[in-house]
Amino acid sequence: MQHLAPRDERERSIDLAADRISYLVLSFGLLGVVAWRSFVRDEEPWDLLALVVAAGAAGTAYRAVRGAAGSRWVLVGLVTIGVAAIFAAAVGLGLRP
Repeated sequence: MQHLAPRDERERSIDLAADRISYLVLSFGLLGVVAWRSFVRDEEPWDLLALVVAAGAAGTAYRAVRGAAGSRWVLVGLVTIGVAAIFAAAVGLGLRP
């Protein structure tokens, strides 16, 4: 079996940046589809929304296990949960944008 050549730090950083961009495009694309299905077509898009939330939770859990989630991550997470709860309450009460 032939081994691949070792990768340098530049290639690794480019891979990480590419993965980050791919994740953002995928997440915001899914959120756009969720909004379209919910507001325009009056469908329940919880399956797609669950994918977005699960992807974020998986990344956060990985950071926490590896010790890279500090107090700033906790603060950002709590603010995000708070804003999401406000939007969920608004949508639940029928206050659509």
